[in-house]
Amino acid sequence: MTEEGTPAVCSAKGCGKPATWALLWNNPKIHTPDRRKTWLACDEHKDSLSDFLGRRSFLREVEPFTA
Repeated sequence: MTEEGTPAVCSAKGCGKPATWALLWNNPKIHTPDRRKTWLACDEHKDSLSDFLGRRSFLREVEPFTA
């Protein structure tokens, strides 16, 4: 659950599985170096979402998600 009480689910399109990973990223063209945005991922989509962000050089960190 998030702070608002809604379940934390995977950010992959159409996926409603519970999030188990936090993918921390930023776009260096528009964000300061210390800024981090977060996508959540289930085990199934962790690699594909990480690859998507990594190909664009946006991915900064991947860590286990704890609600």
